[in-house]
Amino acid sequence: MSPAIIMPMRYLFLLLFGLVQLGCSLQLDPLYHSQSYVFGTLVDISIYGEEEAEAQRIASQITREFQTIHNRLHAWKPSELNGINKSFADNRSKLIEPDMAHIIADATQRSLQSEGLFNPAIGHLIQHWGFQSDDFPARKPDEAALAAMVAQHPTMSDIVLDQHTISSQNPHVKLDLGGYAKGYALDAGFKILQELHVKNALINIGGNVIALGNHGDRPWTVGIQHPRKPNAIATVALGSGWAIGTSGDYQRFFMLDGKRYCHIIDPRSGWPAQGTQSVTVLIPPGADTGVRSDVSSKPIFISEPERKAEFASKMGVNHVLIIQENGEILASPAMQKQLNWLDKEAQARVRTLQ
Repeated sequence: MSPAIIMPMRYLFLLLFGLVQLGCSLQLDPLYHSQSYVFGTLVDISIYGEEEAEAQRIASQITREFQTIHNRLHAWKPSELNGINKSFADNRSKLIEPDMAHIIADATQRSLQSEGLFNPAIGHLIQHWGFQSDDFPARKPDEAALAAMVAQHPTMSDIVLDQHTISSQNPHVKLDLGGYAKGYALDAGFKILQELHVKNALINIGGNVIALGNHGDRPWTVGIQHPRKPNAIATVALGSGWAIGTSGDYQRFFMLDGKRYCHIIDPRSGWPAQGTQSVTVLIPPGADTGVRSDVSSKPIFISEPERKAEFASKMGVNHVLIIQENGEILASPAMQKQLNWLDKEAQARVRTLQ
């Protein structure tokens, strides 16, 4: 047996900050940049064109909001969400906050839209694989136990919402909103920027990115991480209100006996999805742009190669880039128009997603 290797998380996007030429000298852009660690990942907030003290105040307000969302939705530490999970396990109803009811109802609708491939109800499976942990172990779980969990068939449709009272018809439902929370936070952060009349900013939560305005006289530009190399494979210019997100097998994973096991679980089998390295989606402006950038890539990632275009359509995604395990690269026609390729060898292998 080969030794187990736990790989550190890589960040999906590389923010490309430029320098502006002023005469014969170089001068930094009037850009305020803050970093924090929330949702188990690095959070970057960039604000262009504001006084530093004001930009710092705005970034701090957004970071506090992110921390509040994280604390409420944490999947394995004491949280509002885990209080709901305990009520499910105890087969009792629970009164919840109106916004939490909205989150769960929205996640349920998106799960139905994806034919259950996006399924936040499988928290027990995620926990059994060890991914509900900051330091997940490199080990295979018991196959019989996995099969039993899959047979319990926990789905979002098991959840009953009666106004602000929640219960579950299936005690095996355990909510894990790890595939939803970052996108929800992006939308919350974008709303704060708008309410505070910020004109130009970029929020990056571990690779889920949303843009407001521009970076000076040019659009905000982000790089799409190569799933097997330390550099960006391409860049994309984000228009105001647009968001981009990636699901990859290189974020949270472990290697065991030469095989990669990532945190994206196929609810149908109970095993980590195989065959795909990464899926990147580009989402146009809307009230739920951040959530769509987070959720939409998961069903495409999990689905079989011949159904990826179908699931992109089901999730309403027109701009998608897919890198398969065998190195095949697929991109929708709309996405191909947005990509500025840095890896020319990869560009030469692109096929149109059909």
